[in-house]
Amino acid sequence: MDDPRWLGLACDLAGRCPPSRTAFSVGAVIVGPDGLEISRGFSRENDPHDHAEESALAKIARRDGTDPSGAGLSGANLPGADLSGATIYSSLEPCGERKSRPLTCTDLILAAGLRRVVFAWREPSLFVPGTGAERLRDHGVEVVEMPALAGRARLPNAHLLGP
Repeated sequence: MDDPRWLGLACDLAGRCPPSRTAFSVGAVIVGPDGLEISRGFSRENDPHDHAEESALAKIARRDGTDPSGAGLSGANLPGADLSGATIYSSLEPCGERKSRPLTCTDLILAAGLRRVVFAWREPSLFVPGTGAERLRDHGVEVVEMPALAGRARLPNAHLLGP
């Protein structure tokens, strides 16, 4: 497993996010079972409401000619992509609750068929409760938290966290 390297890349991608006072800066990378990158994304990459995982999954959907908005992704919307053996790396725990769109990142991950999630930093309850990891585990997804990289994930969010 090359988890630290891929999660480090996700943390680096979070630094590319336009800053926001109302949302975390997050990066995500989807890696296939062969160890090759499938897709990547970061928060607010194309839209002020984009989450990192949503952005990475939407790119897969667009490549397959489906769901160009990324909204409402489901396993059926990813025809050429069997993501059951893939891992998604996210600098922040995938959201389990969301105010800006009807589907959470947890919903999108489950719908896409991803069975493994690795993240660095557990979502603080600043905007919504951090429930993504528990929801994913409840659905049989392997969830790995790597707190050794949490500091890197916090850096682009320092303006939200205070002194």
